[in-house]
Amino acid sequence: MRFTMQRPDLGKALAGTEKAIERAVTSGMRDAADALKGELREQVVSAGLGDRLARTWRGKVFPEAGDSMEAAAFAWSRAPKLIDAFDRGVTIRSGRGLFLPIPTPAAGAVGRGATGRRERITPAGWERRTGMKLRFVYRRGRPSLLVADSARVTSRGLAARNRRKTGDATVVVFILVPQVSLRKRLDIGTVARKQAARVPGYIARHWTLS
Repeated sequence: MRFTMQRPDLGKALAGTEKAIERAVTSGMRDAADALKGELREQVVSAGLGDRLARTWRGKVFPEAGDSMEAAAFAWSRAPKLIDAFDRGVTIRSGRGLFLPIPTPAAGAVGRGATGRRERITPAGWERRTGMKLRFVYRRGRPSLLVADSARVTSRGLAARNRRKTGDATVVVFILVPQVSLRKRLDIGTVARKQAARVPGYIARHWTLS
């Protein structure tokens, strides 16, 4: 009886190896994108900046469909200016060189524009929304104020006209300051570098060669 060793099909073997690499790299990058997004969200919450800002972080893998040896993971925030401000630590000044209006709880939770979309609360928008006029109160050596006269605070924290005839009340709606300094509370670079160092491990986790 004669035995012969069959020559392996190198083409098929190499093709199988290539596919395995593509799957491992792409799956590993998906893990990296999820881990990066998750850690960045946790950092925002730990910094005391709230769940809402944390949820602005998004993650994606390219290509979006199929596997590739050149797959890449990407994370970004839908509030890039705010994230960048807390990542660097910045001083915010009024674009007109006057005051920055800081809303108090009496201003309400959120503003609505003419189209009904959510927008930043501003004195002009507040007046338009409530139909009330704000009065400027200068305070020497202390932040000046924008107040609403003959007003009360509703259950939603929004100043409204006092129609109960129980006496006039003045409600502070905005505090005026020349500038606001935001200290550095995030460290995005450190998180990104840590997750980049873990990429080989994420890929190895999905490495199977049949």
